[in-house]
Amino acid sequence: MRFSDFDYFLPSELIAQQPVDRRDASRLMVLDRKAHTVAETLFSEIADLFRPGDLLVLNDTRVIPARLLGCKESGGRIEVFLARRTPGSGETWLCLLKSSKKPRPGSLISFTGGMTARVLDRVDDETWSLTFVPEQGFASWLEEHGKMPLPPYVRRQAGDEDKTRYQTVFARVSGAVAAPTAGLHFTEKLLSEVRSRGVEIASLTLHVGLGTFLPVRVDQVDAHRMHREFYSIPPETATAVAERKKGQGRVVAVGTTTTRALEQSAAIDGAVRPGDGEADIFIRPGYEFKIVDAMITNFHLPRSTLLLLVSAFAGRDFLLGAYEEAVRRGFRFYSYGDAMFIS
Repeated sequence: MRFSDFDYFLPSELIAQQPVDRRDASRLMVLDRKAHTVAETLFSEIADLFRPGDLLVLNDTRVIPARLLGCKESGGRIEVFLARRTPGSGETWLCLLKSSKKPRPGSLISFTGGMTARVLDRVDDETWSLTFVPEQGFASWLEEHGKMPLPPYVRRQAGDEDKTRYQTVFARVSGAVAAPTAGLHFTEKLLSEVRSRGVEIASLTLHVGLGTFLPVRVDQVDAHRMHREFYSIPPETATAVAERKKGQGRVVAVGTTTTRALEQSAAIDGAVRPGDGEADIFIRPGYEFKIVDAMITNFHLPRSTLLLLVSAFAGRDFLLGAYEEAVRRGFRFYSYGDAMFIS
């Protein structure tokens, strides 16, 4: 299997550069895997697609303002992208660095607001280890001085609007460096409407990590290795999933991140294990889903691991045919774009 088998044509003007005026005003493509039908509605009408007894599972991760502009000891400018905090090490982070010349290990990077980072080491071809001082107050400093990490295909600087719109209304646990974008369409009102249909709503946490920003560098699917992402599943969510798997309700995952966390933790008996873990599962065609019965997701990049995941769920040919139809109908793609409901 090759990543080039999961390519499609997308006019650049269909890549959404701004969110729609209202979160739930985006368009929604509805895919039925059994009937092989494609329909269209508005996301604001998504409650009509649920059944009493369904379980909607959300990812409550919160995006941190992970882009930092600093100055090297030489005076040169450098952009630091926080990728992941190193567990148990204070404010030591794996980072991506962007500058005309990479800094030396041991050198310092200065930021506005009195924060300094020492370059510890180069971890691999893409990431560096940096420790920030002072540690105390780092989180509040980051909120004030960091920039929201919009993906590279959004060809503009992050603005004040992105601080709220590139964050779900149910974001709670800080740690992601990219938004779980399928959740961006929900409003509190819409979630209430879903509950009124007899649907239970549960949450888990998966901190979207570095893999979102790094391109796939191989064509052979088996040669690709996924980046690990922290996830946590509360006991009440695991219990709610177990109840649905024993009964008639569906487990509806909001996004590929929620899907990966649930499938990573899936036990042999069809339940999920509560607790913390590291998600590195690579879901591609041929994978047999153990937990997720329906999925809400945005439109994903060609040749991406996310497109392979959704292809595994919907079927490659059916999904790529739906993508072609979305292009013909002028759907908006990627993070700030429109969505799919696949059942």
